[in-house]
Amino acid sequence: MFRVGLIGCGGISAVHAQVLGELENTRLAACADVIPERAARYGCKAYTDWREMLDRERPDAVHICTPHYLHPVMVSEAARRGIAVFTEKPPAIDAAGWKQVKEAAGHTPVGVCFQNRYHPHILSCGRFLRDGTYGGLKGIRAFVTWNRTAGYYSAADWKGKWQTEGGGALINQAIHTLDLIIGFLGEPDRAEAVMRNHHLRDKIEVEDTAEIYLQRGSVPALLYASTAYSQDAPVILEMHFEGAVVRLEGDVMTVIREGQRQEIRCVTDPVIGRSYWGAGHKACIADFYRSIETGEPYRNDPASCDAVMRTLFSLYAQ
Repeated sequence: MFRVGLIGCGGISAVHAQVLGELENTRLAACADVIPERAARYGCKAYTDWREMLDRERPDAVHICTPHYLHPVMVSEAARRGIAVFTEKPPAIDAAGWKQVKEAAGHTPVGVCFQNRYHPHILSCGRFLRDGTYGGLKGIRAFVTWNRTAGYYSAADWKGKWQTEGGGALINQAIHTLDLIIGFLGEPDRAEAVMRNHHLRDKIEVEDTAEIYLQRGSVPALLYASTAYSQDAPVILEMHFEGAVVRLEGDVMTVIREGQRQEIRCVTDPVIGRSYWGAGHKACIADFYRSIETGEPYRNDPASCDAVMRTLFSLYAQ
């Protein structure tokens, strides 16, 4: 049984707490948050100082659900104590912080919450690529169109600021889709971005819309991401193969081949949190603890995230 600590008890922490309560080999032992009421929300030992929690409780693992800019130092401090770390995305907001995270992984298991890698349709597309099911890959396109209001940003003083969030629609909302694209495409030879703030210009510093062009060899990949839409629509990801087009939208995969369309629905874990986040959190977290138990590499370790993080930083540097 893994005794687990949780740092940061805001909105996304509820997903982690629920999964930890459902897994047979984990138990949430302690929480830390600067707001005492939030630290106590899950009924375990509560701390307002996260370092004190790590020193007093010495958990086997810790989940980090804090503002983005805090992730690297918390990963490093936990690793220094020999505690395994599972961190929310993004694991870092700049190259220096990312270096810290990678160094920490040399001392203790470190995992990143890229839960959509575990979606059955994403796994199917990976097999299509490896096996050449529909021939070679010719292109990828994806759309992330969600809604974030001024109230979303005013509710948390670290959001919407370059120094603490590290960016907007791309690093926060669309990073999962960028990760999937890089997973299929590989690290691009060319990466270009156009970023704008359309609907919250007087409220936030960061972009609400990003248009991304990636290319590896002769294969292009396009990503459009915006938080200026009217609702949180399902993410659309389409892969153009030589012999078919495979389009993913929510839990539906449509294969278009020789003029015929086949819709394939999959059965996933029950959605924990919001449906458009995806249903992979339980599988993602369970696999992290399986990897610790077996000593096998974790699918979402820092090495597996290096290409997407390098690409992300290069896009923001333009």
